[in-house]
Amino acid sequence: MNSSVGIVKTEYAQFDVELQLESGRVLGPLTLAYETYGHLNSARSNAILVTHAWTGDAHAAGRHAESDRRPGWWDDMIGPGKVLDTNRYFVICSNVLGSCNGSTGPASINPRTGTPYNLSFPVLMVRDMVRAQALLIDQLGIDQLLTVIGGSMGAMQALEWGVHFPDRVRSIIPIAGCGRTSPMAIALNALARTAVYNDPLYKKGNYRPEHPPADGFALARAIGHISFLSDESMHMKFGRRFSARDGLFDFFGQFEVERYLEYNGRNFVDRFDTNSFLYLAKALDLYDVSWNFDSAEEALTHLNCPSLWFAFTSDWLYPPSQTEEVVDILRQLGKPVEYHLIDSAYGHDSFLVEPEKFTPKVSTFLDRLAS
Repeated sequence: MNSSVGIVKTEYAQFDVELQLESGRVLGPLTLAYETYGHLNSARSNAILVTHAWTGDAHAAGRHAESDRRPGWWDDMIGPGKVLDTNRYFVICSNVLGSCNGSTGPASINPRTGTPYNLSFPVLMVRDMVRAQALLIDQLGIDQLLTVIGGSMGAMQALEWGVHFPDRVRSIIPIAGCGRTSPMAIALNALARTAVYNDPLYKKGNYRPEHPPADGFALARAIGHISFLSDESMHMKFGRRFSARDGLFDFFGQFEVERYLEYNGRNFVDRFDTNSFLYLAKALDLYDVSWNFDSAEEALTHLNCPSLWFAFTSDWLYPPSQTEEVVDILRQLGKPVEYHLIDSAYGHDSFLVEPEKFTPKVSTFLDRLAS
């Protein structure tokens, strides 16, 4: 019977190190927020790392209190009897470096100045996030992960684990990911950035946390959120319905889809830091598996473990063709790769909305690894 992992607690790992970043700068000391579910076996061979998307966090399953209205963001996937079965696996989810949800990021205090980093925080790449995660896995006493699984930016992290830590992962499962960010995805993030920069409260990143650039940030989130959806899912959810509270010929009247984007953006402002949002967007823009290699082919020669890839038919942010570019190279290199194109109407968010469409294939893959 499928059930919840119950009440969970976020932990905080401290690292008194200076991490060498891809930019050439160093960052430290570091804090990473993380949660674990299930138990590590005596052989320490059943650990699975779950990697989150752009604005995700370490709280992937369960609840922090009985009164919580919603469980962790991937609760459908993690728990007793679920695909990431906590009766079998020790599941770890860490908040990425650069975030505002407990890990060191631009809102953190710079120990050298005693004030928040803000825009003095170094530009990060996904590879830097993965190197920080490796410190956590070391601290947990785990030599090798059974798999690294994640969607969107989480898929990028999974791929980086496979390429840069080939001896430390037995497999990777990238979902709705790509080998490099496309010009269109970068363009959408550029619009989001401009929305924030043009808000007078942004103050070149030196806004007061209690007075964030709410108007610009809400618009930036709305731009991003549109890219997570699809035309079909918008038709299903909103259609062309006009807001019942507005007059059809009221100049400022809104369609339901407009109200939704406004509501979603305003809520987001209350739970996420603006600079963290921009730094993680920059990391997404910079993502290219071939960075510091001569080509994607050279980078992917280092991926020796089995990989299981998923793309979704209606995803226009990281469309199937971008996933298939990586899969095709892996096949040409003779690497053990499996790929599934999942029919879903929910766009890029399909991996969160309809996990049941791909979870049986994940279970089969993991069973095969364990056999």
